[in-house]
Amino acid sequence: MPPLKLTLVVAVALIDQDNRILLAQRPEGKQLAGLWEFPGGKVEPGERPEETLIRELREELGITVKEACLAPLTFASHAYESFHLLMPLYACRRWEGFVQPLEGQGLKWVKPQDLRSYPMPPADEPLIPFLLDLMV
Repeated sequence: MPPLKLTLVVAVALIDQDNRILLAQRPEGKQLAGLWEFPGGKVEPGERPEETLIRELREELGITVKEACLAPLTFASHAYESFHLLMPLYACRRWEGFVQPLEGQGLKWVKPQDLRSYPMPPADEPLIPFLLDLMV
């Protein structure tokens, strides 16, 4: 069996002033549609993970995030059938603008203890304990 292609995706736990975390629901027509995930996206060639998050949050949610407001938290490493995903997760409590769904995705602010109530892609689920520890 040939080795799986490594795909670097970066995600963020946006945390509001009520200590809720933003989840985005993958829209119909996309792989894993209907599942809830932490916002983010694929790192493009020549792009740093922080640059990717800043770009993706502007494109997907209409907010502006400064790099200094992105705190590395943990990462996920997960083998899907056709690729291997490496996904750093950042935490962010400060941004400019109002979160809005610019790409047809559902959005929900969720209390940390309720995160497991939302079906997620397999790579996102192992990140929950780190967020629970962060929010205690």
